[in-house]
Amino acid sequence: MLGLPFSHTLTLILITCLLSFIAFGNRVVMNRLIMWPPAMRRGQFDRFITYGFVHADGTHLLFNMITLYFFGHAIETFYRPYFVGMGFILFYLAALVVAMLPSYFKHKNDPNYLSLGASGAVSAVLFAYILFEPWNLIFVFFIPMPAILYALLYTAYTVYSARRGQDNINHSAHLWGAGFGVIATIAIEPRLVPRFIQELLHLH
Repeated sequence: MLGLPFSHTLTLILITCLLSFIAFGNRVVMNRLIMWPPAMRRGQFDRFITYGFVHADGTHLLFNMITLYFFGHAIETFYRPYFVGMGFILFYLAALVVAMLPSYFKHKNDPNYLSLGASGAVSAVLFAYILFEPWNLIFVFFIPMPAILYALLYTAYTVYSARRGQDNINHSAHLWGAGFGVIATIAIEPRLVPRFIQELLHLH
């Protein structure tokens, strides 16, 4: 690797793609990894993690992995010094758990409830990035907008859609993942709060 640090972001992307592609063609694998409350009651708590490494289809996988690729490296750089170099991995895995907890407790007695995808953890990465660079342009469906504006629109849309509950998207996981990303990052480095406010006031 010519002295370059090993990328945990790329490792997560590769593992997620591999497991997702396997699960696309193997229902047994998909059924074992997906979030399913009855299995949790039987002690399969690893599903709090594994559900984030399988996806519904290629578009779902592609959108999440592209977002993780573009924003993961910056957050990995921030978290790398913590927890013996495993800070970013632990942050990502913890985001998967926290993002899913509210949905699990809401549906723990529902045998028909299923959930999958890395969106909660990816939201944590994206919103942690916004703390550092709120005015950086990001592209949403090829439309450029400041990261902070996207955060506001994303949050409003997620809250609205979660209340309507008329699609199969786990908006709650997106919202809780985003919140975890912000809170965990500030807990690690509280000085980010005044820096973030200063960046907000400094219009670009």
